[in-house]
Amino acid sequence: SPKVSRPSVMLLMISSWIPRKVSYPQYCFRSLTPNPSPIGRGVLKLLLFVFCRTISVPLPTGEGSGVRLIISGGGTGGHIFPAISIANAIKELCPDAEILFVGAEGRMEMQRVPDAGYRIIGLPVAGFDRKHLWKNFSVLLKLIRSQWKARSIIKEFRPQVAVGVGGYASGPTLKMADMMGIPTLIQEQNSYAGVTNKLLAQKACKICVAYEGMEKFFPAEKIIMTGNPVRQNLLGHSILHADAVKYFGLNPEKKTILI
Repeated sequence: SPKVSRPSVMLLMISSWIPRKVSYPQYCFRSLTPNPSPIGRGVLKLLLFVFCRTISVPLPTGEGSGVRLIISGGGTGGHIFPAISIANAIKELCPDAEILFVGAEGRMEMQRVPDAGYRIIGLPVAGFDRKHLWKNFSVLLKLIRSQWKARSIIKEFRPQVAVGVGGYASGPTLKMADMMGIPTLIQEQNSYAGVTNKLLAQKACKICVAYEGMEKFFPAEKIIMTGNPVRQNLLGHSILHADAVKYFGLNPEKKTILI
């Protein structure tokens, strides 16, 4: 994966508005190789880089001030759990960070995110019906309402950056954030980019991906290979590979694929 600025350079850039003594968590993102990527080389560093270099709203100053971040998207666990992992990593680096999730009303994220300890606001957004186009009139009305609500959320919360992880809600949220001068970042988990992320790509500051060849979906100059965020509890264990192979009766000389 391409190199990004060293953690020491990044911390120097942001030293005026986050605590100087920062302990990085051991890992947050796992790339496609067997070795996980350090968090300093993943989405977290990129987020902080975007905060400092492309910010168009005043950074918080003074004692008690911290990072304000919106994470938007959901619909499935493939969107929700990476989003929660990003939030957890930000909290480990900057404990006083304020993180707000924006999801879709009635979707899975409205339960999973509060269960993880974060606040979430739902938008009345829905996906397009590609088989029955005449049913999309109500969808368009919901989209308009969602954009106005997203604008109100952003105006009240005043984030320094908005992150989209895919799903219905990330569309109106990141679109309004961009229109209001808030830098945006996309995290794409799949080898075939989702519709929402493809629509948002042109305006996004950076796009984090987990697979090679994503230039066919996104502008090449914006792509950063970070790997996919994984839940921290998957990394915080002491089980050895050899023990797992022995437990399941697998051949250690062969690769194992879980389907």
